[in-house]
Amino acid sequence: MGYCQDDQLVNKIRDLYEKISKLETLKPCEDVDTLFKQLVSTCIPPNPNIDVTKMSENIQEMRSNLIKICGEAEGYLEHHFSSILTSFEDNPLHHLNLFPYYNNYLKLSKLEFDLLEQNLNGFVPRTVAFIGSGPLPLTSVVLASSHLKDSIFHNFDIDPSANMVAARLVSSDPDLSQRMFFHTVDIMDVTESLKGFDVVFLAALVGMDKKEKVKVVEHLEKHMSPGALLMLRSAHGPRAFLYPIVEPCDLEGFEVLSVYHPTDEVINSIVISRKLGEDANGVVHDHIDQASDLACNCSKIHVIMNKKKSIIEEFAGANEEQLT
Repeated sequence: MGYCQDDQLVNKIRDLYEKISKLETLKPCEDVDTLFKQLVSTCIPPNPNIDVTKMSENIQEMRSNLIKICGEAEGYLEHHFSSILTSFEDNPLHHLNLFPYYNNYLKLSKLEFDLLEQNLNGFVPRTVAFIGSGPLPLTSVVLASSHLKDSIFHNFDIDPSANMVAARLVSSDPDLSQRMFFHTVDIMDVTESLKGFDVVFLAALVGMDKKEKVKVVEHLEKHMSPGALLMLRSAHGPRAFLYPIVEPCDLEGFEVLSVYHPTDEVINSIVISRKLGEDANGVVHDHIDQASDLACNCSKIHVIMNKKKSIIEEFAGANEEQLT
């Protein structure tokens, strides 16, 4: 895509932003649904020429505002469908396909599980934390029910109404009601208990901008156990108009293991890293010297999964390139 087309893309996003900004409400309705569908379909096509970090201050400000608007609209959408689901007399989890983006969550959760599996070396996490689980904790539900069937999930959200409706959602399920817990708290106030998790997921909209996101990551680095895995969601190309970007060089104190940028309808990129330091068993988790250089060279670490190579093979190849 040439620069002219790139400009057209940004102008279309700006036009949609202006229309969305004028909406009387961000709660689900025909106008809201139509505009956000247009926004998502505009931002989804992969475009490596689009680097939002290098755009003008006006575009940066628009993007920052748009991410906050998207976060607010997403919260309303999840509340709306969680309320619908909990109205069913049988198990609400049997009706998750009513949520319009359910298939995207199935694909995203499978990708995240595959990344975990490749980096856990056969170890099955006993405890998983999801920070920013929201009123419709689909990632936790899908992972717990389909992939990590023996793990305990602790969901953290600052919004008590979100946790209340999310807890009702799983309360009728005989399995998940025993393995899924909800905590209403600011994660910045959680310290010692973070040491108890083998894997920590950080939702894309926890930390709406770079400064806030890095602050949360620094808090996790301070309190997570060495060797524990951190799963973050990021965005790449035009998709960064919808979600904040997390670069590998933002993850000080972590060893970046894999970065995956989807090219299909799954919007979020995935960054998986391991907390450095000596764990409770005396095992030291530390960077390989040469790999630490790679972790700070964000442009070298972008990985796209394809059918011919696994993520680990791609990442190892990048390491070998750095060493030659």
